[in-house]
Order: sequence, then C-alpha cells, then structure tokens
Amino acid sequence: MGDNGDQSKAFIIDTNVLIHYPEAIMSFRENEIIIPLQVLEELDGLKTYPDQRGKSAREAIRFLDTIAKKGNLNEGVKLENGSILRVSLAQPSRAPEGFDLTKNDNRIMLCAYELRERGRQVFFVSKDINARVKATALGIKAVDYEKQQVDIATLYQGVTELDVPADTLAVLESTGELAWKDQLKPNEFMVLRSGHREILARRDSDRNVLHPVQSELGSVSGVSALNVRQQVALELLLDDSLSLVTLVGKAGTGKTLLAIAAGLRKVIDDKRYSRMLVSRPVVPMGKDIGYLPGEKLAKMSNWMQPLFDNLEFILGVHKRDKVKSADQLIRDKLIEIEALSFIRGRSLPAQFIVIDEAQNLTPHEIKTIVSRAGEGTKVVLTGDPDQIDNMYLDANSNGLSYVVDRFKGQAIFGHVTLQKSERSVLAELAASLL
Repeated sequence: MGDNGDQSKAFIIDTNVLIHYPEAIMSFRENEIIIPLQVLEELDGLKTYPDQRGKSAREAIRFLDTIAKKGNLNEGVKLENGSILRVSLAQPSRAPEGFDLTKNDNRIMLCAYELRERGRQVFFVSKDINARVKATALGIKAVDYEKQQVDIATLYQGVTELDVPADTLAVLESTGELAWKDQLKPNEFMVLRSGHREILARRDSDRNVLHPVQSELGSVSGVSALNVRQQVALELLLDDSLSLVTLVGKAGTGKTLLAIAAGLRKVIDDKRYSRMLVSRPVVPMGKDIGYLPGEKLAKMSNWMQPLFDNLEFILGVHKRDKVKSADQLIRDKLIEIEALSFIRGRSLPAQFIVIDEAQNLTPHEIKTIVSRAGEGTKVVLTGDPDQIDNMYLDANSNGLSYVVDRFKGQAIFGHVTLQKSERSVLAELAASLL
C-alpha cells in the first residue's frame, strides 16, 4: 500500500472509538482504515481493567487479531466491507512546534498529520472533542464516530398529545375503542383533549386502534402518578408483557422513584419476579469501585445513595408487614443493589432490573447489560440524556437514547419521556434554566 499520491480517503481511528464500539472499523466502507501503533499500545494498557473499558479493549484486540490472520496489517488487509485495514507507524520527521510527543494522544494525531503531509485525504475519527479540536488546529479534518448516534430533538417520546373534536372523545368513551388514522407504534399512548376534557388512550397490541386507559391506577407502593406521563410510566412498568421499558426525563420527573415503586410491587406484593436488581454506572468515566476505599457495599453506598433515598422514601410512605427497612430487603435478597461492573457475565432470570443514570452508558455497554436478561426478566432503563458525565458521550450518542430509537415499534418495548418536574418549583426551574 503506497501513501504518495493516493487520493482515497484515510480514516485514522482513535482508541476511544474502539472502546465505544469494538467493531467500529466495519462501519467505514470502501476506504482505508488506519490504526496508529499507539492505539494498539493503549488497548494493551486497558485490557486488564475489570470494567467495561477493559472488556471493550479485549474485544477490539480479539477482533483485530482475527483480521491479522488474513494478511499483513502493515501492508493492509482487505475487509469484507471493501475497506483496507492497516496499522501505521507513520510519524513526521519533525513535529509541529510545541507539540508534546510524550503524550500518546498527540502521537496518534501526528500519524494523521504525517499522512496528510504526504498528500492523503485524511479524517481523524475520535470521540474526544478536545482531540478533535487539536487535530483541526493541525489542519486535519476531524470527525466524531456517529454510527450509533440518534437525533435527540426527534427522539420517540412514547406519548403524543393532541386536540380532537368532542365527538372523537365520545366515540372512545362509548365504544371503548377508536380506529386511528395514523400508524401508531406498539405500546404508544395518546392524550386526546377536547376543551377541558382529556382521555389517555393506548394503542392495541395487535391493531392500530386506541383503547382508553383507566384514569386512576391508585397507589403503587405508596407512590401515585401526579401527571398523565407518570401514569403512562406506571402502565408500562406494571405491564408484564413488556420486557424492556425506558423512562427519559429531567431531574425531578419521577423516573427512578416510579421504577423502584413498581419493582417493589412486582417483587414483594405480586411475587411476579424473584427479586429486584437496582444499579447505576458507579462513577463518571466508567472507573471501577476499586478506586474508593472500603468493602464492596461501603464503597458502593457513596454512588448508590440516590437509590437508597428512593427506597427509604417508598418504605416510609407504604408500610408492609415484616418489612422494616431497605437493609432488611437486601438481607432477605428481595432487593440487590449492585455495581454494573459486577452484573457483566451473570445470567439474570426472573428479575426486575432497574438501571438508573443509563445515559452515562455507551450503546455497547447497554447491549452488554440488556443481553444478560434471562427468561422472565424485565429491564427498566432510566436517565436524562441532557445530564451526561461521560466525556465521550452526548445526548445523541449515549446508550439510553440509542435504545429508545432502536427498540421503538417492538411489541415487548415501552417508552415514555417525562416532562414535568414534581420535585419542587425550584427543582423544575433548576433543571430547565441551569
């Protein structure tokens, strides 16, 4: 593979792209894909990590090893998608002034810089926005990896609110169903309004007709819906025919509280599931709980406290015989609060699983977790795509948004975007203004 005068596009892949999605190189068709040697070194350094980064690094290394068996990676190996994959040692004979060559990130960028200097049409692909800015400063075209991105502005909401004539409500009330002109998705809801009256309706599981939803569900573990979208959330959470439910909304909209309340109802009262497993990404940036001092439960309590707060609130407003505290539920193995890194590799049958703050997970991490669900298990993902702590994710590329977009229209999936904060006027203003 010669570099001089070759005008085909060359995509230089940063390490974080392979951590985000280990098989990302298959997304670039009919072009040359170049992996700088420093990327392989970084993958080698990450492969021993016990968290999702380590798992992704190992998967990426295995994937590259499979390709390496088909040819010489230094010269280039033809892939099934028509692209050429090559590992490059290219570095400029003289680095740009002020560029720190001790940093791997910079050496990866300099690989792209050298190929551009040779006349190649180069694209530097990275999830790191600062790396993209630095590459642009070097005159290199820098792009984000967007294969698994969605448009958050048009993301499926699960509920449509519509003004209709009064006779439409009358038909729905008198007959118990309403044929709908537009195609609706399975488990999609409509809020039909006429003047001051409104009816919540849900699409039939088999036909494109609407059925009215019972207006009052009553208390679920002491928690009641305070608005129509919270009512939709409870309908989805309590529906045993749905294996995957996503709740998206700002702080204070009730996502976690509703999910845990429904889980307690299903596990303790209905005995539909053997236990409720509750988790969240342990720390921003995907670090393992080993970074904190103490035993496993002590270390986790710092990061799981919001989940304990919700549990204690529910147990405070809804007394049950023989249930005194969250600690007792954990001792009795009715509830398990677990770090995500410990869920990987387990089979989880007949459980009600709640993953909080799921917007901090990559699409690949979400796939790893949801694929652990065994027979009879329900998975609930909650989060706010506008509040992301992972530096390589945003509202469009996180795993929660991706799941909503990919699963919409599936019969076993339900989703609702919660909009109204019920925490306090201050909390609602903070979520919208700050």
